[in-house]
Amino acid sequence: MVGIGILGCGTIGPLHAEAIASIPGARLVAVADERPERAEELARKAGGDVVARRDLAGLLAVPGVDLVCVCTPSGTHGELGCAIARAGRHVVLEKPIDTDPGAADRVVAEAARAGVVLSVIAQHRFDDGLARLHRALATGELGEIVLGEGRAWWYRTQAYYDADAWRGTWALDGGALTNQGVHLVDLLCWLLGPVESVFARSRTAAHVMEAEDLLVASLRFASGALGALTVTTASFPGAPETIAVAGPEASVLVESGRVVSWRRAGDETGAGGPDPAAPAVASAARGSRGLAVDAHRAQLRDVVDAVREGRRPAVTGEDGRAALGVIAAAYASARSGGDVAVD
Repeated sequence: MVGIGILGCGTIGPLHAEAIASIPGARLVAVADERPERAEELARKAGGDVVARRDLAGLLAVPGVDLVCVCTPSGTHGELGCAIARAGRHVVLEKPIDTDPGAADRVVAEAARAGVVLSVIAQHRFDDGLARLHRALATGELGEIVLGEGRAWWYRTQAYYDADAWRGTWALDGGALTNQGVHLVDLLCWLLGPVESVFARSRTAAHVMEAEDLLVASLRFASGALGALTVTTASFPGAPETIAVAGPEASVLVESGRVVSWRRAGDETGAGGPDPAAPAVASAARGSRGLAVDAHRAQLRDVVDAVREGRRPAVTGEDGRAALGVIAAAYASARSGGDVAVD
């Protein structure tokens, strides 16, 4: 059995606990939160002999913790991940890998030195429609792709940002791109390959916060494909996120993890494309509460298997760093008004 600890018992921590409960070969051992009552509540709900602690040191002191899921504010991920790796434990960081590329570099390097598994949550790679699209692109079934697009017209109230002092801050949270749009950035990189440069514009349109709640970016991929990215938390009432790819031979549109259009040259009917009966993945367009656990479960199961089999996980720390590199370039472009190369 792989014993797992959860650090951070706010919104996402309980989702990790629910996912772990049905993963073969894994068990939840301990949870920790700087607000002890949240850790105690999650431990009680998890049942069994799960123990509650106040901090990472207490969590790591619990016997049987082999892997730690970090579900704390984004700007703390890198530092905490380094401490966990140095303690010889495997690491899962909630998205994004961090808000600071330097911190992301350090945790990737620390995990490599320690020889532990490091994964960053990118659960939508495990959605059926997106996994199918990735396979088709990898095999060349869709021909050359010249355009990729990601759109998240989501909505968050001011109360969402006021709920915790760290929300909407550059240091600990970032804005709509870092917190919400990171999913689209990761998927576009996974589907179409590395991004070479970004041109972006952003603003804080509808909230009182440090970071942006609206960003529009143009991407240039190393393959020569171009991309478009639109992310906001200021679009009432919020709409399901979409990923689209297109080329001379085919185009595909995925909404909330489900293929809604799959068209190929010579097949104008779209036969063999989307499955109308396939369920859509619950969108976080209006908030993270109520998210379906399936995709998190699939990724965490892969991480557990990677630990048991001594292999790299499907989503690596380097993948998380690649997405953050695109985000950092977008912010740099929005500040400078020019095209910025991705680090």
